[in-house]
Amino acid sequence: MNERSSVTGLADILRREVERYPEGRKLPSSRALVERHQVSPVTVSRAIAVLAAEGLVVSRPGAGVFRAAAFAPPTAPATAPPPGRSGDLSWQEVALSADGPRTPAAEPLLATLNVPAPGVVDLTGGYPHASLLPERLLAAALARAGRRPGAWDRPPVEGLTELRGWFARDIGGNGGPLDAGDVLITAGGQSALTVALRSLVAPGAPVLVESPTYPGTLAAARAAGLRVVPVPVDADGVRTDLLAAAFDATRARLFVCQPLFQNPTGAVLSAERRAEVLRIARTAGAFVVEDDFARRLVHSDSPALPRPLAADDPDGVVVHLRSLTKAASPNLRVGALTARGPARQRLRATQVVDSFFVSRPLQEAALELVADPGWARHLRTLGAELRDRRTATIAALRRELPGLLGAYRPGGYHLWLRLPDGTDETALAAAALRAGVLVAPGRPYYAAEPPAPHLRLSYAGVDSPAHAAEGVHRLRRAYEETAAG
Repeated sequence: MNERSSVTGLADILRREVERYPEGRKLPSSRALVERHQVSPVTVSRAIAVLAAEGLVVSRPGAGVFRAAAFAPPTAPATAPPPGRSGDLSWQEVALSADGPRTPAAEPLLATLNVPAPGVVDLTGGYPHASLLPERLLAAALARAGRRPGAWDRPPVEGLTELRGWFARDIGGNGGPLDAGDVLITAGGQSALTVALRSLVAPGAPVLVESPTYPGTLAAARAAGLRVVPVPVDADGVRTDLLAAAFDATRARLFVCQPLFQNPTGAVLSAERRAEVLRIARTAGAFVVEDDFARRLVHSDSPALPRPLAADDPDGVVVHLRSLTKAASPNLRVGALTARGPARQRLRATQVVDSFFVSRPLQEAALELVADPGWARHLRTLGAELRDRRTATIAALRRELPGLLGAYRPGGYHLWLRLPDGTDETALAAAALRAGVLVAPGRPYYAAEPPAPHLRLSYAGVDSPAHAAEGVHRLRRAYEETAAG
């Protein structure tokens, strides 16, 4: 049973037990509950917190946990619907559709965020497994951050100067083209991407994207009212000949790309094409949004990484985004959006309207984390663990499903599998789930009709190399079942 279901189950048990206690009666101690229900102290603490939030118990430090006094809610107004009934919600169909459907295509993102059922091998996860995250470092950083002078004061809307300076050096290098004034602190990478798409071009305008690409880019662009135009990718990154043609045909002023360990193909933009992308965009009078999401997910056997495009851009063509979230924790929603010139002011204005600023304690914790000597050690450990999971996944694919694996680079956390023509990738993903493994069909990664069926596997979310291999074994069973059908 996972932690979340354990907390829910224990809370249900304690909720029934509390009803038998008179008001003010003390509940058994946490130690007694741990022994009685065979759960962890953390599970007990969280279950008690659930009951306290419901007003069923009160916690008195040093004394214990007690049943709360009964609380009579105020009488409902006469116009309120009877308990357990909702009003007539059918009017919302008209209101939400009067000017056309506008629901963002969030399903592919939800697939990477949902917690899988117990026993299911997760080969879709967008974040490293909890065992790969630096929880002790984070806890210590949060504790120190809370004691910093002014930690609970309102921060500058752009973000803390020290954190912005760290990101500027991290992206552009010491003495590089960026300084703290070029950086905005954002609530993670997806927030930075959304702000960039809403700021740099008007609704209805075309935006060029790689094909295939990260579904979050497609969802954010469409939610901003932009017209998405795909530009194909090969093993060396975006096809610059087709990029130039797309700019000419559409007069677009924005191109979104992932030059490093592109999602989902894993491609790294070649040195020749890096220069071409900047030249083409500069000639078109367009911005390049560089989503540098995977730079902290480099494997321990990777070759030297190319510099970010932003580090080689003197003219403010590149708007760069980067986040600490993937390498640290899904809950550390701290990222950076880097731009120069008037574009930065536009981005700043959009972010202020959207969210005012990022929580100062969270920014202080991020500063404490990256300054800790343990952060560099964590990144080395993470790189080694990702290498081992990648090695196990690739070995299993070559053993179980030879011929599906294309080119890959040692970095990032995903593999892009080319399925035989005519394969129903949706049916295969459904069969895989029945076999106990989550995989992602390729269709949501394309802005237009896909040229072939694909699957994307993510090996970062599994808890061990052995489980990654087991996931591939289950996928083979599903593949054989689908082919036989």
